[in-house]
Amino acid sequence: MDDSQGRLLIVEDDSPLRRSLRTTLDLLGFDVGEASNGEDSLVRLRMVDYEAVLLDINMPGIGGIETCRRIRRIYTKLPILMLTVRDSEDDKVEALEAGADDYVTKPFQTRELTARIRAAVRRFRAPETPAEMPISNGAIMLDPVRRRVERAGVEIHLTPREFDAVQLLMTHAGRPITYARLLCALRGSGFGNERAYLRVLIGQIRKKLEDDAANPIYILTDSYIGYRFREP
Repeated sequence: MDDSQGRLLIVEDDSPLRRSLRTTLDLLGFDVGEASNGEDSLVRLRMVDYEAVLLDINMPGIGGIETCRRIRRIYTKLPILMLTVRDSEDDKVEALEAGADDYVTKPFQTRELTARIRAAVRRFRAPETPAEMPISNGAIMLDPVRRRVERAGVEIHLTPREFDAVQLLMTHAGRPITYARLLCALRGSGFGNERAYLRVLIGQIRKKLEDDAANPIYILTDSYIGYRFREP
């Protein structure tokens, strides 16, 4: 078993920032590699079995989004965290739709960054749960076979679409699910702009799952992006 915090590849064209990140993450126990662009990252990923990639969205060459797509095509399970600029919601959505698992906005706090990376490595190292196995997160338990959801052992009655939304979010707990992805999963393609429908649906689910729907602890909103189920 690897005793490091995780084998991490930093892909960042800003040399001072890349070196600073490496120094910080090395001190925190990560085994860190570096790449200065997307092309270099694809070479390094073939050489080392990394457990997460921290990828800058704005780089010369093939760029962060295209790099993300290429990595995802080859390494389907490898966590990819995008470094984005604050207030660039469209970039974040594009990154998630290209296959990123999460994003961290610049300027970022080291504490937030390391928490996100540790969570990604933990998910990567965890044994894969068979699709038919129940999922538990806090007081919430979802049984995909019986299509049953319980809170603290008490069954919660969800509509079929409410159940499908909870299942998608719980299956990807800790990771943001975009509005478009949720709508596509629930209603098929062509409904990408019906966010009002999602707000009502999520509101109804929160009333059933949360102690206080106005201050949810399970289904969290990623402003302008989508929703995420809390990290287990």
